[in-house]
Amino acid sequence: MRDADASEFRLTREVILSGALRDYIRANNPGMPVWSDEQLEASWREALAARPDPGGDVWVFGYGSLIWNPAIHYVERRVARLYGYHRRFCLWTHLGRGTPDRPGLMLGLEPGGSCVGMAFRIAAAAVAEEIEIVWRREMFGGAYRARWVRLSTANGPVDAITFLINPAHPRYADRPPEAETVAALAHAEGPLGTTRAYLDNTLAHLAEYGIRDRPLARLQRLAAREAGEAASPEFKSRRG
Repeated sequence: MRDADASEFRLTREVILSGALRDYIRANNPGMPVWSDEQLEASWREALAARPDPGGDVWVFGYGSLIWNPAIHYVERRVARLYGYHRRFCLWTHLGRGTPDRPGLMLGLEPGGSCVGMAFRIAAAAVAEEIEIVWRREMFGGAYRARWVRLSTANGPVDAITFLINPAHPRYADRPPEAETVAALAHAEGPLGTTRAYLDNTLAHLAEYGIRDRPLARLQRLAAREAGEAASPEFKSRRG
């Protein structure tokens, strides 16, 4: 399957550790709060201190780009279901996959329903290094809240860290009109690529594991129609 993303730079572990994305955001949006290295470390250490298995391996639950671009070293991955939350495009992004004039949308977890995604197991010896990468990627702006959750997998339940949307954050999208959501998905683009690629990649990689997300698939069809690509062979190839 061909990757749908043609971005200005890839969100690799090297880019995350270098602070390049955070520096870009600080330079282009001075008013946006960005956590310092000290704040990030204090946050992930607090989360690890609350883990159900102190000193053991750590699972991380991905429901969006973590599925297809985890950027961490892990020793096992499993398809997993989280009950009590569902994924939704509920976070505006003005720099990552959008601009201040045409913001894009990112996925977050909100209460209600369930969500099938991917659980990644990090070996105990590598937890500090890999969790720091996850925190630098997901938590630098305060848009998410890290929580321990119980996941159901084919090999039994596991406890994992995941990232819930923070409804108090100024970029929380709440529930905009569907036409506004579709327009953002169809047209928004930033240094990390387009919002369409984010949506297409998420659905394509879910499909690789036999996972269907009907609400996202519907938005994909509507975004394609909005962009005038409903019958485009290129669009079909991007969908995998």
